[in-house]
Amino acid sequence: LLPPLPGPGGPGPAEVGLGALPAELRAAVRAAVGDLDALLATLGLREESFAVGALSRVVAAELASYAPARNRRRTATNKASVVFVDRTLDLAGAVGHHGDSLAEKILSVLPKLPGHKTDVMVNMVELTALQTADENCSIIAPGCLAQPNDPAAKALWESFMNLKQKEAVMEARRHLVEAASRENLPIKMSMGEVTPEQLSSYIQLFRNNLKALENHCGLLQVVLAAVQTLKHPQTSKWDNFLAFERLLLQTIGESEMPSVLNQVLPMIKSYSERTKDDYTCEDFLILLVYMYSVVGEMESGKELDAAEEEVKKALVKAICDEPEPSPVLQKIT
Repeated sequence: LLPPLPGPGGPGPAEVGLGALPAELRAAVRAAVGDLDALLATLGLREESFAVGALSRVVAAELASYAPARNRRRTATNKASVVFVDRTLDLAGAVGHHGDSLAEKILSVLPKLPGHKTDVMVNMVELTALQTADENCSIIAPGCLAQPNDPAAKALWESFMNLKQKEAVMEARRHLVEAASRENLPIKMSMGEVTPEQLSSYIQLFRNNLKALENHCGLLQVVLAAVQTLKHPQTSKWDNFLAFERLLLQTIGESEMPSVLNQVLPMIKSYSERTKDDYTCEDFLILLVYMYSVVGEMESGKELDAAEEEVKKALVKAICDEPEPSPVLQKIT
């Protein structure tokens, strides 16, 4: 459930009770509470609720006073904690770049596998004799991350999710070296930092050996996904985002939102003024969502209104000047 945003002069989140919510949202809260109660009853649990955020407090209070839930809590034998979190607080996580997880970068940088939401297309040209500069070469079917029949690929993908990026690429190198040794490929183990170029050179060893390719195809797809992500221009932008978000958190602590918006303003550039390192319109929307999610409630005033107006103007101009607006911008406009 997405909490309503307080409009001008509307109730702030602090005063919101169930009665103050729009009818549709009230019905959704009651339905969610009914479903939750049914789930807890099936599991035989009596819950202790914790809420983070205004709407979460409403849902938790509703569950606490729901008559069937009260009866269930008297008879249930097992205890559980339920944590409710407002969806607006989710947004800061979804647009932030704090994760040092290679899996997160792979999923956000590489193109989606058609028909899938959680898998990506891995360009397999490197493993073939066909050498083409065409990024979207469609003769060769793309690889993907889901490799249920390859234990090494599954283990490597788990390390991409659970380890820091530096350790994850070292794991990729280790898996490649083990696979190459098993196939008697002439691999030279090198120490020190792992580069995408080094991983690429190891992958090349498998290229002319069909048996080795077949035996380790799953692993090679997952490593290729990592290599293509590390070489992708979006990855260096990711680091810029991270630096900006850290700076933002420090600045917001020390100064007011208007001065932060004024810092952002000169960075908003139209298509004709942008270089490849500048932020695009979507990048700014992501940054603004992040900023407003982290700041929480703000005192509105002339200074804030003026700063917001300037940022709006600059963004609208930039969006209007886009020669080929992306699907997101088209939806917005």
